[in-house]
Amino acid sequence: MAPTMRPGDAAFAAVEHVNAELFTLTYGAIVRQLLTDFEEIEEVNKQLDTMGYNIGIRLIDDFLAKSNVTRCTEFRETADAIAKVGFKMFLGATATVSNWNSDSTECSLILEENPLVDFVELPETCQGLHYCNILCGVIRGALEMISMRTEVKWIRDMLHGDDAFEMRLKLLDQVPEEYPYKDDE
Repeated sequence: MAPTMRPGDAAFAAVEHVNAELFTLTYGAIVRQLLTDFEEIEEVNKQLDTMGYNIGIRLIDDFLAKSNVTRCTEFRETADAIAKVGFKMFLGATATVSNWNSDSTECSLILEENPLVDFVELPETCQGLHYCNILCGVIRGALEMISMRTEVKWIRDMLHGDDAFEMRLKLLDQVPEEYPYKDDE
């Protein structure tokens, strides 16, 4: 009997992979350069978010083409797809979706593993740094391309002594799709 694949495993197998250590070290070098270029930690956080946003608006096409995820009609489905397929596909890790608010417009993604932080220890001077803020931007950019305007932020970070990596996703607006041509029938 063949073992069943978890959601995201097929998508993970369908994309090309970079050596994880090389990726982690390259990302670390980018963060280090931003810390050198910008004096304020908050500005570094903004830069990481902007970089992620720009990646996310391009990454969504790859995700939709290779993941075999059907169109998500609700924010709950979208969050599950991000957690189980998106993270697995691009980071090789999965997340758990929890802490939904009553109207299903806000939830937490808790990363079980975070490959971006391998080999990372934040010095005291960087305590306000959201080292993985690029992930918030990626999610925000990707969701905007599928007509969901969101706010994404870190609320727990193991690099700051917390017990988990937890992002909070909040759906601000779901823009109805507009088609460029109107049928005059």
